[in-house]
Amino acid sequence: MTGGQGKVRNWCSSQENYGPVRSVRIKGSPEVLAALSTGESGKRMLGMSLNVLLAFLAVSPTARLMRGLFDDTFAGIHQMAWFDWAMLVPYFTVLIVLSVYGIHRYEVIRTYFKHRKNVTDEAPLSFEHLPPITIQLPIYNERYVVERLIEEVVKVEYPKELLQIQVLDDSVDDTAPFAEALVERYRALGYPIEYHHRADRHGFKAGALQEGLQTATGEFVAIFDADFCPPPDFLYRTVHHFADPKVGVVQTRWSYLNRDYNFLTEVEAMLLDGHFILEHGARSRAGYFFNFNGTAGMLRKSMITDAGGWQHDTLTEDSDLSYRAQLKGWRFVYLPGLDCPSELPVEMHGFQVQQSRWAKGLTQVAKKLLPSILRAKLPARVKAEAFLHLTPNFSYPLMIVVSALMLPVMIVRFYMGVWQMVFIDLPLIAASFWSISLFYVVAQRELYPKHWKRSILLLPMLIAVGVGLTVINTRAVLEALFGVQTAFARTAKYNVGDRPVNLEVKKYRRRSGWLPYAEILVGLYFVAMVVFAVQTANFFAIPFLLLFVFGYWWAGFVTLYQEHQSWLRWLRQRKLELSRVS
Repeated sequence: MTGGQGKVRNWCSSQENYGPVRSVRIKGSPEVLAALSTGESGKRMLGMSLNVLLAFLAVSPTARLMRGLFDDTFAGIHQMAWFDWAMLVPYFTVLIVLSVYGIHRYEVIRTYFKHRKNVTDEAPLSFEHLPPITIQLPIYNERYVVERLIEEVVKVEYPKELLQIQVLDDSVDDTAPFAEALVERYRALGYPIEYHHRADRHGFKAGALQEGLQTATGEFVAIFDADFCPPPDFLYRTVHHFADPKVGVVQTRWSYLNRDYNFLTEVEAMLLDGHFILEHGARSRAGYFFNFNGTAGMLRKSMITDAGGWQHDTLTEDSDLSYRAQLKGWRFVYLPGLDCPSELPVEMHGFQVQQSRWAKGLTQVAKKLLPSILRAKLPARVKAEAFLHLTPNFSYPLMIVVSALMLPVMIVRFYMGVWQMVFIDLPLIAASFWSISLFYVVAQRELYPKHWKRSILLLPMLIAVGVGLTVINTRAVLEALFGVQTAFARTAKYNVGDRPVNLEVKKYRRRSGWLPYAEILVGLYFVAMVVFAVQTANFFAIPFLLLFVFGYWWAGFVTLYQEHQSWLRWLRQRKLELSRVS
């Protein structure tokens, strides 16, 4: 029997002392008002009125809500069985592991503010004579952005006699002849630019960079991916930091040409800002290891050689080289005040492909280098930070486990009551999920002190996008752990700014395969949990569950919609071509 039904029964049994309720008129009744003002009759009538009020509250929606939240009907009756423990123990074990990474976010914020006086801006030393520099531009099928890239790079300010620009092209489509013609045009205009094309993609980007080093004339190498637009003063603001012979890398902050293109790009920018503002900021200021991001940075050529060169056994050759170099004693410098504009993926599947490549690559680096890092003669805090930096993507398969266990755990906990578990839930939720919100809001407040409040409104979408990465990143992490080799998957760039662009004639659209259907099915599973939560009045869980539904369905349905629109455009183009031929 529920608490509300018990109240009704007690009230009904009490009416023997007061007579039938239907014979009493309360509102506006002179008899009642007179009785309330006189002796024993007043007490009786007051008691009847209170009991009527209690009965009304017992069956009202408010009472049902409170009964659902705090009902203890099964307390002391339900006994924990083996099935209950089999669900609860792994569920809370996984939540505890996830909470470790959540607590680490709080620690990153604390470290960032603790060492904020150590931020690097101007170089403490400078070269008396400028050294030679090589700029490397690795590209692969970048038809829509290669022209913008070369145009921006040739604007970089530096003595031409000390500068070499290498276009390292692995393209297998019409990008190759187009890029070669661009290079010849600028070369004829007197720019020190060269074109290198490989017949195969051995080693992918790492292989192209390593081969380019063989003919690089610069003492230092600046690298820009195809979607980046370096500012003209980039070289002058970075090179003097290498006057310190211990400095091996100078990394700059990414900014975004199309941040306001759509909701997805806004969320992507927030995610990357968290990395570049708080993570890079905290690690660089505290003296911990951090990574070169593969672009928008400069490296000492001798450091690359000393660390073993560019290696292609991971998909994130930049993080791999970074940790090998820092284990050798090289120092890295981060310049948050110098930003380099780039282009964000505008389509859901393109974003997922990019994130899964990073997740797999970082996990491969963890598998490859963590044993060496843990054995090295380094402070324990540096080792701990390196471990947490290289392993955060383990949270994705753990989220799959949590998702699978959530419904049976909800069923088990229906018989346990709210207060028996609240002291376990709240700390884990605060560690695992609240830290995400605080982390990215703080990053936005640091970067945009006048406009950061909009980021609060985007938090549900940010969490939903993170949920939408769970399936594809779980696959990526498992492939890395089990040694499954896959090709380097490029992220399509379309040369877009902050305004919508017609993608009708754009190529490079990838097929997502089974992924969106899996995401939709997982979303349906969470819909079932929402229904169960409503039926059992577990209202606290509903907003949390709806975020999962929205995240999985946003990823799945948006991907299918975009691919369907792409197919329709291809059909229209095909019909147009056939009509011209006929």
